[in-house]
Amino acid sequence: MSGAPRIVSLVPSLTELLFALELGPQVVGRTGFCVHPRDAVRAVPKVGGTKTVDVERILALRPTHLVVNVDENEKPTVERLAEHVPNVIVTHPVRAADTLDLFEQFGRAFDRMPQAARLNTAWRAAHDEARARQWRALRVVYLIWKEPWMTVSRDTYIADMLAQVGLDVIVPTSARRYPEIDWGECPPAEADLVLFSSEPFRFRERDAHAFADAHGLDRRRCLTIDGEMTSWYGPRAIEGLRYLTRLRDAIEERAA
Repeated sequence: MSGAPRIVSLVPSLTELLFALELGPQVVGRTGFCVHPRDAVRAVPKVGGTKTVDVERILALRPTHLVVNVDENEKPTVERLAEHVPNVIVTHPVRAADTLDLFEQFGRAFDRMPQAARLNTAWRAAHDEARARQWRALRVVYLIWKEPWMTVSRDTYIADMLAQVGLDVIVPTSARRYPEIDWGECPPAEADLVLFSSEPFRFRERDAHAFADAHGLDRRRCLTIDGEMTSWYGPRAIEGLRYLTRLRDAIEERAA
């Protein structure tokens, strides 16, 4: 690579990946949702949100590379920026193991293969630990929004991360990857667990309790879950697998 890259990242989990690959000094722009690594990222200028990007501000930073994601960023905005930014890295992980491809893709793009290899090794170790467990399969509803209630399809990174620890998402009939959920079609009582994610809607324990009471469920079947641990690929996926392993252990201990 000739010259130091100037990188603008519009994807929170991949901003964290850039820092994990020791590229922090080359990250010149990020969204307001790019909050990890918490201390280091504060020094990087914000360029708006993942879907509300300030194009002129980005161009003023003179980036050589733009990091985007199919789900998180708006295609017209990316296309406009691509007219001016020499290198656009488009990502679209839909399986847990796609994180390994991201490590290699970014390692090669920025000449950081040794750092990428270390992340690869750590992910595989966390994954092996999760898959070594002999958990029974559980059917779960995973909620990401309310008014309307929304969930995830099986063709999503979140669903596949949950599947690594034997949590099988219940999905309404819909072609959308993030569909609305009709409780008449998917009665919550038929799920072993209803999981309330901390993002994008910030569900809290009181929301889970209120839902359980409204639907006549045992409150122990309605749990809050850290959305970063299920939806952030990159280095956070390593801790995500460990987090989900601990969660399943806790669920099994409570059921015993």
